[in-house]
Amino acid sequence: MQNPPYLTPDALRAFIHSALAEDVGDGDHSSLAGVPAEARNRARLLVKDEGVLAGVALAELIFHEVDPALQVTVLLPDGSRVKHGDVALTVEGPARSILTAERLVLNSMQRMSGIATKTAYLTSLIAGTAAKLLDTRKTTPGFRLCEKWAVLIGGGVNHRFGLFDMIMLKDNHVDYAGGIRPAIEATHRYLEQLGRRLPIVVETRTLSEVEQAADAGGIDRIMLDNMKPDTMREAIAIIAGRFPTEASGGITEQTIREVAETGVDYISVGALTHSANILDLSLKAF
Repeated sequence: MQNPPYLTPDALRAFIHSALAEDVGDGDHSSLAGVPAEARNRARLLVKDEGVLAGVALAELIFHEVDPALQVTVLLPDGSRVKHGDVALTVEGPARSILTAERLVLNSMQRMSGIATKTAYLTSLIAGTAAKLLDTRKTTPGFRLCEKWAVLIGGGVNHRFGLFDMIMLKDNHVDYAGGIRPAIEATHRYLEQLGRRLPIVVETRTLSEVEQAADAGGIDRIMLDNMKPDTMREAIAIIAGRFPTEASGGITEQTIREVAETGVDYISVGALTHSANILDLSLKAF
């Protein structure tokens, strides 16, 4: 898997530093108080659930950021299908450092693995169709990088990372601009003034708006928001291959297959990140 643009060494380092500052503060006083400075130990990361493992590469970075002397041995890489009793990795080195890194490693991996598991499941439900599963910006503040990374590990596709890397003209934008065509025209003027080229996605709520977006042109994708499958099929017929399509809004595991079979190119599901359960993991001395 090729790293996406947001997954840079600087971004990962900044996330880890911020998370450690939040957790450790002026010191891990429990470990400093109770564990001898010279103690060396080892621990293994145990899987206590079934799903798709994610966050292993991040865990390595966290351990090494806490203490370069920690030695990590990966036994199951990101994307592995795991079950109760599997061992994902082992870590060995200064005992205090293992304890300091433990919670951040577990918090990150449990959340990422839960997202990867949900993504893999929903992706399996649309297998055999042309549709690709997208995430959204409905992420945890400060943890978006990891959550979108987990979607990729689970077999999904990332939507825009933030407000800066794509123009998405949603319902409120369209209403404030005075309609579909004025919103698109204003966007082109803005990008020309800025000297930028950004993908443009337009959200549509009705078949009339679909027609307006398709006729206006100059866009990269038409989003079909909260439409029933039969309406989506009509919309896709109107668009007639001129632009890629994206279904969004309230799509569940019960409805995703029917949506995919309408012929849409993408399906965005906010629940990938805002409603995924964790995968139960623990770090135990051995």
